[in-house]
Amino acid sequence: MKLDDVLGGFDLDIVLRDVSCDAGVPPVRRAIAALCIGVGIDDAWLSVRELREAVSLVHEGADGGRARLATILSTACDDFQRAIYYCLAGRGVGEMAEAMDWLLAILKARGRTAAWLSRSRVQRRDLVSPYVCEAPDGPLVSPDADFELGRSWFVDRGPGPF
Repeated sequence: MKLDDVLGGFDLDIVLRDVSCDAGVPPVRRAIAALCIGVGIDDAWLSVRELREAVSLVHEGADGGRARLATILSTACDDFQRAIYYCLAGRGVGEMAEAMDWLLAILKARGRTAAWLSRSRVQRRDLVSPYVCEAPDGPLVSPDADFELGRSWFVDRGPGPF
């Protein structure tokens, strides 16, 4: 029996689907996992990594951190990074960072699985993009790097049991 016979049509989004429905996973993490379903393997990981790095720069008060975050949130491309950011915004910078680290681990494993399937010549299901256009669907955040940081940037975790 060939691997393709067993794994053919493998769904690379299976883990994202599972955690997005798992009641044992905090709701905000379920939400950001669901946002990644259908997003390209490299696009999802690189986009979340870029956003995570920008959030760290702002949190650390690094020069250019706010400009980088403002640029990411005001870029005229799909709304993926904005969706991830706004799912996490206001929950405390610690929770935001931890949630993105958690998601990055899942996305990295997804990428490694995709690479293994490709090397093994195993067919996988096509990803179906959740976006109907490549431009943002609504107003953009201002690219002004002089934005004000809210209270959530100065606490590690928002309210709740998680």
